[in-house]
Amino acid sequence: TQSRITSPPTQGTTQCAASFSQPSSSSPSPSAPNPPLTVFAAASLTESLQDIATLWAAQGHPPPKLVFAASSTLARQIEAGAPAAIFASADLQWADYLEAKNLLAPNTSRNLLGNTLVLVVAKSNPARTIDIPALLGPDGRLATGDPAHVPAGIYAEAALRKLGLWDRLQPRLARTQDVRSALMLVARGEAPAGIVYATDAAAEPGVTVAGTLPKDSYPPLVYPFALTKTGDSPTARAFLDFLSSPPAQAVFTKRGFVTEVRDPNRG
Repeated sequence: TQSRITSPPTQGTTQCAASFSQPSSSSPSPSAPNPPLTVFAAASLTESLQDIATLWAAQGHPPPKLVFAASSTLARQIEAGAPAAIFASADLQWADYLEAKNLLAPNTSRNLLGNTLVLVVAKSNPARTIDIPALLGPDGRLATGDPAHVPAGIYAEAALRKLGLWDRLQPRLARTQDVRSALMLVARGEAPAGIVYATDAAAEPGVTVAGTLPKDSYPPLVYPFALTKTGDSPTARAFLDFLSSPPAQAVFTKRGFVTEVRDPNRG
C-alpha cells in the first residue's frame, strides 16, 4: 500500500498525514496483527520503491506501506512521532536533521543512490538547451521544489547561483511542495520549464529533457536510507538490506538512479 503527503504536515492534510501527526498512545492488544512496515521516502523514489515492494512481497513478505512526499515533510513527520521504520531522503541534510535529534537508529544510514538535475519542458516543446531565460520567455515561471526545504529546490538554487541566474530567476520560481508537483506543472503546460531529477523526467511521459545541468553546479546528489530508532526491527533491517540487493539495485538502475555512490561528506 502507499500514501502520498502533498503538503507540510497539518492536521487533516490527508488521512495518512493526520494519523501520523497524532500517534496513538494506546498499546496494541496482544492478538493484534503486526502493523505493516512503513517506509517514508522522497517523492522521486516513487516508481522504484513500488517496483521493489512488489519484489519483496513476491518473496512472501507482507507488502510495506510506502509514503511519498518531500524529504523535509517526511522528516518533520518523523520528528512529530510518525510510525515510520525507514526514512529515505533525497539529500543528506534531512537525514542529518533526524540524526542530530537522535531519531535514527545508530549505524544504519546508507547512501544507496545518486541522481542528476535536468531541465525539462513539455513533450511538445522541441527546445534542447539549458538557456533557462530563453525557455521561460517574458512571463513564464520556472517550476522546481521550494528551495526553502525541498531537496530538489535546494539543489536547483545551488545550480542557479553557480550559473549566475539566481537573482534574475528567483522571483520567477514556481515553488512546489515536492519535486513531482514541479514535474506536473511542466507536463500540464502550467510552467514552460522546470528543474527536476533525471529519474523524474524519465518517469513522466508528458515532459522531455531540454538539457542536463552541469554536475559541478550543485552538490553531489545523494540519497541516504536509514532505520528510525522507533521503527528498528528485524523486518525493517531485512528490508533495508534488500534495498542493497542485486534485484533492488537493478530496479534503481532501470529507473535511472546512480547506484555506485560515495558519501561526499563522510568518507
